[in-house]
Amino acid sequence: MNTNLFAAAKPISFVVTRDRARAKAFYGGILGFPLTQEDQFAAVFDMNGTMLRISTVEDHAPQAHTVLGWDVPDIVAAVQALTSAGVRFTIYDGFGQDPLGIWTAPGGGDQVAWFLDPDGNNLSLTQFARR
Repeated sequence: MNTNLFAAAKPISFVVTRDRARAKAFYGGILGFPLTQEDQFAAVFDMNGTMLRISTVEDHAPQAHTVLGWDVPDIVAAVQALTSAGVRFTIYDGFGQDPLGIWTAPGGGDQVAWFLDPDGNNLSLTQFARR
């Protein structure tokens, strides 16, 4: 297989929901991604040039790990904006996050904050210390 094919290929992200209308309101309304199409298989959003397909699975059970995240230039501003829109950030016991829910990695200074979508899918924001 020619792996150079993948070097030029655009990624597509997938998220599963139990309630498409609620997921559309969250990803479109709260996170602000434009809905580009919808059919019986998925609601499709444009995440700054990356396609996000949200498909309905009635018995979806979210995983504990992060399934989708964003590299943001100012994590404090991003957390505050989402918090003001009603998003609650997850505070993990023993992780040492600040009051906003932002964790700073030891040594490197990268910062991460986690939150859940309406289906419990774990999402994250990251601000890298070294750009």
